[in-house]
Amino acid sequence: MSTTAIVMMVVAMLVIWGGLALAILNLTRSAETPTTREVHRDL
Repeated sequence: MSTTAIVMMVVAMLVIWGGLALAILNLTRSAETPTTREVHRDL
């Protein structure tokens, strides 16, 4: 593999894994436990 291909691969991996990490962080920070009434409301 050429140097350019390796750099592009690393950049793409950082974008994908970084996005995943940010999504998980966002979910854990804003996750609120629903109450029983909220859970059964849609059923």
